[in-house]
Amino acid sequence: MKTTSVARGLLLAAAFCTALVSPAHAASGGDDGAFPTPLVIGHRGAHGYLPAHTLEGYALAIELGADFIEPDLVATKDGHLIASHEPNLIATTDVASRPEFASRRRTAVVDGAAEVGFFASDFTLAEIKRLRRVQDFAERPQQFNGKFEIPTLEEIIALAKRKAEEKGRPIGIYPETKHPTYHKSIGLPLEKRLVDALAAAGWNRRDARSFSSPSSPRA
Repeated sequence: MKTTSVARGLLLAAAFCTALVSPAHAASGGDDGAFPTPLVIGHRGAHGYLPAHTLEGYALAIELGADFIEPDLVATKDGHLIASHEPNLIATTDVASRPEFASRRRTAVVDGAAEVGFFASDFTLAEIKRLRRVQDFAERPQQFNGKFEIPTLEEIIALAKRKAEEKGRPIGIYPETKHPTYHKSIGLPLEKRLVDALAAAGWNRRDARSFSSPSSPRA
């Protein structure tokens, strides 16, 4: 059963590698029915099959039955919210292999812990879009490394709305603000940016298809 499930996931993942994820923003998503219980949440997308936090991974999670997709959020130098498990991009992108960004490598203290790497807050969104995701677990599929961009929160919301309309069922997002105290300390607080993005999407109501949580300092 496990082998069959993995094979199915990899086949779907391969299909997503050959298909474009449309940037079109649907005006509304799916029907107006309630979410099922229990909820199925696509944690970081479909991280067992594809690199974490990509539009392709979130789309695959929806194909596999997710009701909500869960993007972790950090901020870029110019204040955009992007999906990333950590502010440090060294393990989940190809940034370390890009000579044009070699000078950005530094040590930063994130919520009390010193880390060496490349930090999202040192890159503009345009620079972030030049990077590509990699799988950070060696035992998971590596053939999709270098194929997918890092999405913005707005792109993730657009994907959820479009997929809800395609599938005819509600699909929501479960954003988690990563290291909010760290971001506040460097002048890039996350909370208002998240609230503003949800409001712009029309998801600032009690029945909106979104709920969020902050991470603990070292989560």
